[in-house]
Amino acid sequence: LDVTLSPNPSLTFRTIGGILDFYLFMGPTPENVVQQYTEAIGRPHMPAYWSLGFQLSRWGYNSLDVLKKTVDRMKHYDIPYDVQHYDIDYMERRLDFTYDKVNFAGLPEFMKEMKKNGKRNIVILDEEPGTYRPYELGQEMGVWVNNSDGVTPAVGQAWPPGDSVFPDYTNPRTVEWWTQLCLEFKDVLDYDGIWIDMNEPSNFMRGQIPGCADTEINNPPFIPTISDRSLAEKTLCPDSKTYLGDHYNTHSLFGWSQTEPTFNVVQQATGKRAFVLSRSTFVGSGKYGAHWLGDNFSLWKDLRRSIIGILEFNLFGIPYIGADICGFNYNTTYELCLRWMQLGSFYPFSRNHNSEGNIEQDPAVFGDDFAKISRATLRIRYSLLPYLYTLFYESHVHGGTVARSLMHEFTSDQETHGIDTAFLWGSAFMIAPVLEEATRSVTVYFPDAQWFDYYTVLPSAWKKSYVTVSAPLNKIPLYIRGGYILPQQAPATTTTESRLNPFGLIIALDEQGQASGSLFWDDGDSIDTIENENYFLAKYTFSEVSGNM
Repeated sequence: LDVTLSPNPSLTFRTIGGILDFYLFMGPTPENVVQQYTEAIGRPHMPAYWSLGFQLSRWGYNSLDVLKKTVDRMKHYDIPYDVQHYDIDYMERRLDFTYDKVNFAGLPEFMKEMKKNGKRNIVILDEEPGTYRPYELGQEMGVWVNNSDGVTPAVGQAWPPGDSVFPDYTNPRTVEWWTQLCLEFKDVLDYDGIWIDMNEPSNFMRGQIPGCADTEINNPPFIPTISDRSLAEKTLCPDSKTYLGDHYNTHSLFGWSQTEPTFNVVQQATGKRAFVLSRSTFVGSGKYGAHWLGDNFSLWKDLRRSIIGILEFNLFGIPYIGADICGFNYNTTYELCLRWMQLGSFYPFSRNHNSEGNIEQDPAVFGDDFAKISRATLRIRYSLLPYLYTLFYESHVHGGTVARSLMHEFTSDQETHGIDTAFLWGSAFMIAPVLEEATRSVTVYFPDAQWFDYYTVLPSAWKKSYVTVSAPLNKIPLYIRGGYILPQQAPATTTTESRLNPFGLIIALDEQGQASGSLFWDDGDSIDTIENENYFLAKYTFSEVSGNM
C-alpha cells in the first residue's frame, strides 16, 4: 500500500487490493493500549539473559584468523561481550548448513571454545540453492514455493552461486524439512541461536522475473510507488503458489511463518530458551523472535532515526529490537561509531554489525580511548541488566513495552509528543544520546517529575523544561526518574560472570519521599520458567517518611 501525507492534515491509504482491517484499542495509557494489542496478537517472548549482553557481528571477517584477532582485542580491552554472530562468509560458497573448511577451518572447535569462555554463537541461514543435500531433500519432500502451475519450483537468485529456490514455511512438510536440517546442523556447529535473513522473501533478480506472466494478479490496476513498478521487484511473482494460496496474499507472512518453526527447533536443539533474529516480521512475530532495523548506513541521520525504529517496534509487540551499531553500509568514522556505541549500549538488542568491504568497526579496533569509553558505557548496561531483564518479564507477562518514548509516560504533556531524540527504559531510566557530529552538549526535555543524574546521583531542579546538559565525547547523558527503584548488579565481561556478582538497588525518591520497583530473576535460559513458576520475583517499596523498605 501507499500512504500519502497531506498538509490538510490528512492521510490517504491506497492498496493493491484485499482486505484492510482497522482495530481500535482503547485505554487510559499508551502502555495499556500496547498490552491490549499484544493480548490479541501474542505476548512478546522472554529472551535469554545472555542475549541482553553486547553482541558482535560482521559480514566480512572472511576467515577464522581475522575473527580470532577481533575476539582477542575485545578481550585485551576487557570490553563486555556475550555473543558472536556468523554471517554468510562462514559458509562454503554461501550454502546453508555448511561451513568453509578452508577459510574457517577449526570453526566447530572455536565455537566450543567461545562457549567455554561464557560466550554464545549465532549462525545465519538464508535461502536454498540447488544441487546439494538440503535442496535434494526439500525437492523430495515438496517444500518449495512453486510457480503459478503449482508444480514447478519458483526460481530466483540470492547469495549462493546459481539459482535459488524458496522454502514455503506455511507448508507443514517444510517445517519438518527445516527442523531436520537445523537439528543435524547443531551436530556440525554448536550454535545457540539462528539468524534468519533474506526472508521477505528476497530475490536478486530484477526486471522481468521468469515465470511472471502478464496477468491481473501479477500486474494489478494499482501498484504502489516502487522502483520497477512491479510487485515482483526483488521478490517472487504474486501468482506463485504457497500452501496457503497465492504469494500475492501471503508475501508478508514469509518471514513470520519461518520464525515460529525456527524458534521451536532452536529450543529443541539447545534444550534452552530460543534466540531467533529475523529480518522480516509481521503482526505477532515478537512472540517468537527478535528483529533488527535492517541495512542502515554509517550516517548521523541513521543514528538518529534508529531511535524511532526502536520505539515503533516496541509498540508493534517486538520489544527485543536493535539497529546495526555504527552502521551497516559505508565506512564509519571514529566519532560517529563512538556515539553509536554509546546509544547502542541501550538498544534492547545491542549488536555492532557491518558489511563486507567496509572497515572494521568493533569497539576494540579504534584504539585505547575508544575502547575505554565503549567499555565504560557497556558496563553501565551490564550493571542495569537486572532492571532490563525485569522489563522483559513484564513485557512477556503483561504485554507492554521495554523501550518507550517520553510521550508514552507523559501523555498529557504536549511537549513530549514530538520528542524522538531521547527515550526511556521502562518508566524510570532516560537515555539522551548525542546525535550530531562535533557536539559536546545535548538539549534534554525533562517532563514533570523528579530526575536524578545517573553519574552524580544528584537530584535536579529541572521540571517541564528544556535544559542543555554537558555531553563530552566520553559520556552519554543518563537520568533516573524519582519514585522508582532499579535493581542492579556488578558488571563483568560476560553475563555468565556478571550473574554471579552482588546485587544492589538504586533508590530514587519522588517528591513525597516514596519509591517502588521490582526484580525478576531465574536461571536465565531455561524454557518456560515463568509458566512453570520457577523464578523469584521481589517487589520493593521505600518510604522516607517511615524509613522502611
